[in-house]
Amino acid sequence: MGKRIKPGLVLYAAFGAAMGFYLPGALFLGRGEGFSGIKGILVVLFILTAALCFFRVLASLYPQFRALRLTAVYSAAFAAGLCLGIGAAGAQGRRLNFGIPDRSVTAINGALLEDPRIISGGRAMAALSLRECAGNAGLRVSASGDLTVFFPEDTAQRLREFGRGTVVFAEGTLRENSGGQGSGWIFSAESMHIVKPAPALERFRTGIRMDFIRRFDAAGNTASWGGLALALWLGVRDSLDSGLTTLYRNAGCSYVLALSGMHLAVLASLIALLLKKPLGLKAAAVTGAFIIILYCFIVGPMPSLNRAALMYLLGVLAVLGAFPKEPMTLLCLSFMIQIIISPRSGYSISFILSYLALAGILIIGEALFSLFAGKAPSGLLQPLCASLGAFLATAGITAFFFGILRPVGIVTGLVLVPLTTVFMIGSLAWLVLNFAFPPLSGFLTLTLTFLYRLMEKTVSLASGAPGINASRPLVIIILSLVLSLFILWFESRRYASANRLLPFSS
Repeated sequence: MGKRIKPGLVLYAAFGAAMGFYLPGALFLGRGEGFSGIKGILVVLFILTAALCFFRVLASLYPQFRALRLTAVYSAAFAAGLCLGIGAAGAQGRRLNFGIPDRSVTAINGALLEDPRIISGGRAMAALSLRECAGNAGLRVSASGDLTVFFPEDTAQRLREFGRGTVVFAEGTLRENSGGQGSGWIFSAESMHIVKPAPALERFRTGIRMDFIRRFDAAGNTASWGGLALALWLGVRDSLDSGLTTLYRNAGCSYVLALSGMHLAVLASLIALLLKKPLGLKAAAVTGAFIIILYCFIVGPMPSLNRAALMYLLGVLAVLGAFPKEPMTLLCLSFMIQIIISPRSGYSISFILSYLALAGILIIGEALFSLFAGKAPSGLLQPLCASLGAFLATAGITAFFFGILRPVGIVTGLVLVPLTTVFMIGSLAWLVLNFAFPPLSGFLTLTLTFLYRLMEKTVSLASGAPGINASRPLVIIILSLVLSLFILWFESRRYASANRLLPFSS
């Protein structure tokens, strides 16, 4: 059955989903207004039905137009994706409802939607699902929606240990945030009280996380690598040197610190190495899927990591014969599933950059590799082409949000990614030894410290390279698009020429 799924149809559907999800917002019509939600879906369905009827009638009356049947099929896939994207955009999040005038809100009650993060100054920050708001004279009313809350420093560690799912009551000040990437509301708490602990499963998960954090933090008392290990394995940057984070950003390698496909690939490779031979391919793939799900549950929801995990799980289904194992098909399916399950994550920068980067690797990077194959060692050429493809695909978005491009990251990543992979494997081995035989884990400390210093030195040298001022992101978007299209056109010409010459080569 899976073999009948045409990759082209999935690609058209994903393109339609992206258009439906992002375009209404870009035109100031999305997020529950204008051409979104059920109204938008009905409009698209009407246009789709009319187009399909027109193609069908034309193909029936005039034989020369029978090829339009194929056009109708791909149009249907695009329109179906468009409906999906519009529907997801319309359901992307609950609107905040305080129940009382916002200026009178003095306290809130709600459940933590994520693990609290320690920020500068020692405060904790987390998203809260509102249940109640309190106002003057002790007035308490029901409320709803998701609100970002900053908790005072003296409550941060306690809140962190209770973790996601905990119901808290906080007193403080509500204010509107008009900076950053959009408007919203922020609550600055002056005091915090635990109303109800998280459910048992969430407490079990938080306990595992905190145990990992304590062990790596203890290692960090004698060596700085513990904070980096926490960032690379759990996405927790609370113990990471802020100066190192700045160096990674200036070196164009911030993506190395953000949990994504690279990090999951290390875990997946270890799973395959340990399980493939004793269990066989299919059993190892299914077992690996359960391990990946457990890992994502412990880490928590992170858009780029979830994308990688979804692709891994879809890859397992492909191994089992559900559909062809084609990377671009898996990427497109993953995108559509993720915006359905978690529409809010679709608007995060990490989500957008994650999908664009991998699409650039699969499309532009592969084209570059085909063009220059044989002109350089494959072990060097392939990662370089992949890095170039990811850079071109994400240049426009990076310019728009950050105003600067760091091309040095294309080359720096070639050195940093292998070092990071070895460091991650070493830190995981350290953690296993620390659980089983704590005295033996010390033997890895010197190696991990050396790797940490080597990576720090690498990004320190690269961070000195000048960036490209991208104050006009539209120009960057056009240039990167034109260059990408030129690469793809040139590769298609080379491929067509090679196919024409192939019959004469024998």
